Amino acid sequence: MNLGSPDSTTVPDVRRYLDEFLMDERVIDYPAFFRNILVRGIIIPFRAPRSAAAYRTIWTKEGSPLIVLTKQLRDAVQAKTEMPVAIAMRYGLPTPKMGFDELLTQNPDLQEVVMVPLYPHYAMSSYETAVEHAMAAYQRGNYKFKVRIVPPFYADSGYIQALVSSIRPYLNQPHDHILFSYHGIPERHIRKSDPSKNHCLNHYDCCSVDNPEVHSKCYAHQTRVTTMLTAAGLGLKAGTYSQSFQSRIGKKWLTPYTDMRLQAMPKEGIKNLVILCPAFVSDCLETLEEIAEAGKASFLAAGGETFTLIPCLNTHPLWINALLKLVEANSTKFDSVTIHNKQLNH
Repeated sequence: MNLGSPDSTTVPDVRRYLDEFLMDERVIDYPAFFRNILVRGIIIPFRAPRSAAAYRTIWTKEGSPLIVLTKQLRDAVQAKTEMPVAIAMRYGLPTPKMGFDELLTQNPDLQEVVMVPLYPHYAMSSYETAVEHAMAAYQRGNYKFKVRIVPPFYADSGYIQALVSSIRPYLNQPHDHILFSYHGIPERHIRKSDPSKNHCLNHYDCCSVDNPEVHSKCYAHQTRVTTMLTAAGLGLKAGTYSQSFQSRIGKKWLTPYTDMRLQAMPKEGIKNLVILCPAFVSDCLETLEEIAEAGKASFLAAGGETFTLIPCLNTHPLWINALLKLVEANSTKFDSVTIHNKQLNH
């Protein structure tokens, strides 16, 4: 289950998509009355035309890159297992109901579905809303099969190995620094997701203070762990890499901000930058337009010389293997023999 995308780059389609996305109470967590005024009265009228123009710069003949890449991911996973595989989106099409129904059509005796939210890190505006949306569709459908949900995989060894493998070839080219850019979220979301209600952002370097219960839902902590594990896997030295947060649309979001770092780095002597976006497993508007186009232009205008974006995992072979292992580890019905036999045939 991935994020989703507009059906086309027309302003009406983008407006519908933004309405579903931004009216989600876990994305803009204001009371419904104020959220309606803010989203439909202020944000969408101004943002829809700009977003439509941005989508047009990355759109392919096959459609939205995120949708195309998610279909390719489905096919790559399907090639290694005899179990039926379907996709769904949090916003737009295909819906979770469509995904459930497709699996049921392929296997009328379906007993269990393993759902993989394609978000490595827990956030109420990504992982949580995807799970809640899918489970609401499951409840409405009165399905007889069970649903098991793969938890955030930010520290999963297979995911980290895939990241390390995807990054390593780019380290052979001259570069001054590696930037891990994660999708940003408001600080209030961090506080809301804190089960203790008194840990996150209330302690100095709270992400390093051991608290498994809190950290299980702490986006800031989990992104730091992904960066740390990936850097260790690559053997990166301290000071040669850092992390930041992109896509902010308001004040008091997680810092440092990617856009500000891209403008400041050349003045700090970082002229040749390698950047990746580990919070996304599929390239999309936030990677292809916000970073590869706008981010690059900003960095070069500030005095940078080379700017290299490492693609998302997309259909990287190690990522496919990691997904299959995540599914197997979170299922009571999954038969690993079906994977093994299918792999031998391929």
